[in-house]
Amino acid sequence: MLNKIWASLIILGISFAFAQDVHDEVYNTHNNGVPLQFNLLTSDTSPQQLILAANEYKLNATLKQKQKVQIHLDTKSPIKFHNIALANSQKNSLIADIVSQDSSSITLILPEIHWQKLREVTQAAFDTAEFAVKLALGLIGIMALWLGLMQIIEKSGLINFLVKFVQPFLSWLFPNIPKNHPALASISMNMTANILGLGNAATPLGIKAMQQLQTLNHNKDTASDEMCMFLALNTSSVQLLPPVTLIALMGTQVSDLIVPIILATSCSTLVAITVAKIFAARRRNRA
Repeated sequence: MLNKIWASLIILGISFAFAQDVHDEVYNTHNNGVPLQFNLLTSDTSPQQLILAANEYKLNATLKQKQKVQIHLDTKSPIKFHNIALANSQKNSLIADIVSQDSSSITLILPEIHWQKLREVTQAAFDTAEFAVKLALGLIGIMALWLGLMQIIEKSGLINFLVKFVQPFLSWLFPNIPKNHPALASISMNMTANILGLGNAATPLGIKAMQQLQTLNHNKDTASDEMCMFLALNTSSVQLLPPVTLIALMGTQVSDLIVPIILATSCSTLVAITVAKIFAARRRNRA
């Protein structure tokens, strides 16, 4: 289902980009082939060095052979010149043709832009795919380590100790789950993974916990109070460590966010528990 949604979004984005590019071509919104006149200022460096002045900006340029000018771009250059340079596979400069020139002015024709939006969407798709592969490869080691530890904890029996340690808290959160029900173990492992910032590892544990909670649900078509509470906790879990994805993106800089992450997720968890308890009480009162 998710694949179909993503494919639909990509097709929709390409369609909008194509429609915008057709509009740009028909109405020539990029002013392709339209001469631009600049005031020509002298340069103290060399006769080959030019300063092109317009009403709101100045551009440094170099006079080339065969009636061409190389315009040098920097952070102060207008964004439209950067777009033209990128559209023509250049970065910090672009080559313009000289139409006419005298001692005080120069008229240029800039390189043309065609199908810009469609190329941007296509490039973004390739860049995102490349980033996804790099991110996935970077997470393999951490995920493999954590899932291996979880298997050791489960098979060694340490999970039973963990469940007993958090039993009072879980009994208050999930009062209708029997004391030794396997759902408590899955919930404990899921919460542990979320607290340690391993949301991807917590997903299969959360699905398993939901399946076990469904066996205790008397109304199969409606989520029980325990299922709603578990979903609220899973969504707003306290995180003592930054998410693995964030670590892969930011590296050691993520250490600056540890305290804000703990504070933010603690507040979100308190709100989630409070709201879930309030709605559970309201449903019991109506029943």
